[in-house]
Amino acid sequence: MSTTERIAEVLETNVRPIIESHGGGIEFMGYDETSGVLKVQLSGLCSGCPGAAATLRNLVEGVVQRYVPEVKEVVRA
Repeated sequence: MSTTERIAEVLETNVRPIIESHGGGIEFMGYDETSGVLKVQLSGLCSGCPGAAATLRNLVEGVVQRYVPEVKEVVRA
């Protein structure tokens, strides 16, 4: 399984349910293998939330890095 496929699976199974439980959404926008940067887009209540940066860093980045250590950073697209 490719890195991109692994990331998509982790987002779908481990991250999306948590984000959706808070009225938000997350979409995989791309992954740069050279830099290790994952780009995602937040939607719903998460798109304008003042805590969105913390959600990216503490939730999304933490969970994705646990399963896909090649990811070095998660940023908003």
